[in-house]
Amino acid sequence: MPRISLFSPLVIGLTILVLGAGTFLVVHKIHTDHARALAVISAQESVATPQATTPAITQPVAAHLATPPVVKALYMTSWIASSPKLRQHVLDLVNTTEVNAVVLDIKDETGHPSFTISDPVIADTKSPENRIRDIASFIQEMHAKNIYVIGRIVVFKDGYLTNTEPTWTLTKKSDGTPWHDPKGSAYLDPANQHVWDYTTALAVDAYNTGFDEINFDYIRYPSDGNLKDLNYNLQPNETRADVLAHFFDYLSTHIKQAGTIPISADVFGQTTTETGDMGIGQVFDRDIQYFDYIDPMIYPSHYEHDTYGLKNPTANPYQLVIAALKGAKNKIDKIQADPNVSADIKAKIVYSKVRPWLQDFSINHVIYTPEMIDAQMKVEYDSGLASWLMWDPSNKYTASAYSSSN
Repeated sequence: MPRISLFSPLVIGLTILVLGAGTFLVVHKIHTDHARALAVISAQESVATPQATTPAITQPVAAHLATPPVVKALYMTSWIASSPKLRQHVLDLVNTTEVNAVVLDIKDETGHPSFTISDPVIADTKSPENRIRDIASFIQEMHAKNIYVIGRIVVFKDGYLTNTEPTWTLTKKSDGTPWHDPKGSAYLDPANQHVWDYTTALAVDAYNTGFDEINFDYIRYPSDGNLKDLNYNLQPNETRADVLAHFFDYLSTHIKQAGTIPISADVFGQTTTETGDMGIGQVFDRDIQYFDYIDPMIYPSHYEHDTYGLKNPTANPYQLVIAALKGAKNKIDKIQADPNVSADIKAKIVYSKVRPWLQDFSINHVIYTPEMIDAQMKVEYDSGLASWLMWDPSNKYTASAYSSSN
């Protein structure tokens, strides 16, 4: 869908918001009405300012921070980041607590990169929206405060390219039209070379803009809907996990050729204990080798009742997270003990790469208290890890749950 006016992305964002109200927290990566509505108001006020009187801004030369030994990050939507006023709440929390990093959207589920992209592979699709108009200087501002900036790219769930590039899109077996999940979302084909090149180009361009690390989300096949009518486009004897492994290998190889760019991958939390690919192509102990960090989304609210013997996982965050991380360690330990696995592969599959997403939001009639949020972080330390990424789709965050900075 091409941009037809300056206001188009704002209208789209608000429309998605209204349609999604009531179910927005069930899925891992959906923005809230609070975040988008405030961002729309702020952006409209910005548009009202005469642009002709604004002096040209010289873009700073991209610099990068090294990955901290321990990463404690808060997620920030591109809608919040688009407003200096709205994003200050998150920055204040980072500046005054143990948090030392931010995960910021490069491209979200809408399929639109959130700032201008110079790479022709991206620019020619007309997918970028200039939501975060001061992206380079904003990153420079965070770097000046020693904030590590992770850029998040939603890969296969894409509301734009699935409309403009139908040959890149997963289709129905029945009639060849784009396949949609129950919420109307379409997915790009994980086996499509164009999608691989687009994602690689976007990652490298974003790194050159100043992002310190590139994080990939929705790197999977769909999980819900009429999957029997989904054409996976697999070759003979090829599995979904094979396709994703080929993509991960391509992504890692080509990005690393462009520079020493740290990369990380978001995977379903259940992959740490499940066998097989869960129908989505993700295999935790196989996929970890292609990334510098692997980030299982261990949100207690996203686990079924009776998982790990817990009647209500949402209400038992410590027990849930520790069971999930134990599963990850057991899988990795098994590989390390296997004499048939090469030393080179073993060096790439280590427990220290695990850096889970945790939750700071309430859902399923369970109010997440500071103590419940702290319990998840405590599991990290009890499990031999220290780094975590915290998810709150509204970006409000529970300030009292985080320790004050020294």
